Amino acid sequence: MSPQRVAVEQQIAVFGGSGSGKTVLLSSFYGAAQEPAARRTNRYAVTADDTAQGRKLHKDYLGMRDAATAPAANRFAATAYRFVVEPSAADVPRGKAKPRPSKALGIVWHDYPGEWFEEDPSSAEEEARRVATFRSLLSADVAVLLVDGQQLVEYAGEEERYLKSLLTDFHTGLFRLRDDVLEDGKRLTRFPRIWMLALSKADLLPDTDVDQFRELVLGKAGGELEELRTVLQSFVEEPDALDVGEDFIRLSSARFEPGKIDVTQRTGVDLLLPVTAMLPFERFAKWATNRERGARVAEQLLDTLSPLLALLPLQRLLKFHPAGRLISLIGGGTSSQVLRFANKKIAKVKKEAEAERDFLTAVLTRFTADLERGVAEHVLRRGDS
Repeated sequence: MSPQRVAVEQQIAVFGGSGSGKTVLLSSFYGAAQEPAARRTNRYAVTADDTAQGRKLHKDYLGMRDAATAPAANRFAATAYRFVVEPSAADVPRGKAKPRPSKALGIVWHDYPGEWFEEDPSSAEEEARRVATFRSLLSADVAVLLVDGQQLVEYAGEEERYLKSLLTDFHTGLFRLRDDVLEDGKRLTRFPRIWMLALSKADLLPDTDVDQFRELVLGKAGGELEELRTVLQSFVEEPDALDVGEDFIRLSSARFEPGKIDVTQRTGVDLLLPVTAMLPFERFAKWATNRERGARVAEQLLDTLSPLLALLPLQRLLKFHPAGRLISLIGGGTSSQVLRFANKKIAKVKKEAEAERDFLTAVLTRFTADLERGVAEHVLRRGDS
């Protein structure tokens, strides 16, 4: 991914047990973004940096859409997928004047094999590959752990059996990796700091909203989730700047029926880009402002996101700064006046972005609105809300 082409690169790591839907999720995410209607609605295009990877993902998506064929699972395959989010062809300025080039947003999706947390390595070579693969995703800021909705259906009434097993497998697997990942026992500054739990195949549990999903996990396996948090804290400097199991999302890649896969029936998949792009910045800003112990590491992490500083809508900053400081910044007024000012400011920024074709500002403003919509529809629960 050319650094001249990309202004900001964000990374997400996706974990899940075998059969939890990681492969279908990735194909659904990418394939849906290729639909002409999606490009027109979103006003941006998502393309794979590796043409062969993009062709394979799109083919798998079309196989679901047109032939009701689910993509084959990639057992033991650990892959990084690089995507570029840039203006769609219809939104590239036309005319004699040469348009100002738009900087794109880069997204790296790390797919970690679920089998590696469920089975012991078969050889020293495989064990070394697991360690190397885990190290490769440490630059991600967001990690998503899939909870298989199919398993919850099968264990209805005794969901703790599945949930405890899932979280214990991840806890144990991470603990085994720890000494090999930490060189000379030195804890890491760069590490996924946001660990989100996702209900995959959420269409199988249509009456379970994101808050009920959270309550189910905490009620049935809260102790195991806390153990996972503890082992993750042992990897990092400033362990207070780490959120594990504070953010939850419902995901459904498609609706599967006998002889049919309806790829238009998706839940939460369209929130993965906004979560990856926006959540780290907002969370690190909160840590830098409100957590004394986490301030130093948060500021270091914010350095990597500095291109977003000028683009983040003011309304989101209201959650991360004391009201008095905000009031002084904009010249005084009551809290309600600040909110009204923020709303006007966002409308102005959005209008100016469209007028100037400032792609990054427009798309990040759109992502912020998408996250708010996800919360309002009970698809997303954020740790900062």
